[in-house]
Amino acid sequence: MTTAPFHREQRRVAAAMGAALLTAMALLSLAFACAGAEQPFIDRLQTTLRADLFVLLCLAVAIGDVARRRFLSPQDLAGAATTEASPDVAAARAILQNTLEQSVLAIGAHLALTAAFGGSRLPVAVLVGLFVAGRVLFHAGYRHGASARAFGFALTFYPSVLALAAALWLTL
Repeated sequence: MTTAPFHREQRRVAAAMGAALLTAMALLSLAFACAGAEQPFIDRLQTTLRADLFVLLCLAVAIGDVARRRFLSPQDLAGAATTEASPDVAAARAILQNTLEQSVLAIGAHLALTAAFGGSRLPVAVLVGLFVAGRVLFHAGYRHGASARAFGFALTFYPSVLALAAALWLTL
């Protein structure tokens, strides 16, 4: 068995993830540079909670997608505990699981940044925009393989990690 196709796919995944990291770093650097004056904490918190409604909307869409696919599938209608999932439902469940994980990380990172940085409004807005774009791209590429979904995954993941790092840096 040759490993050339595997290594080629690995390179494509790494390139897509690197591109997403650079995109996130550039947009977040710009957002921090243009952040503006410090706002009272309660105002920042309200803005962050409102912005994170879009993160939760991504999660709700993923949940709804699994439910819709189950409802339309004779194999899946009985539920996950009674049957093996069809390929469509299995893929939708994998997307849902990843979206749940990413949502928890993102919302926590957004709140941490909001607590640590007085000018967090614009950076949080950019973080949420990157999250939504990342989820759309991840979903669109999921069925086409690892390299097709890597940019979307990384565009969701890396901004949250960068926000956590910034919040930690600002807290120390």
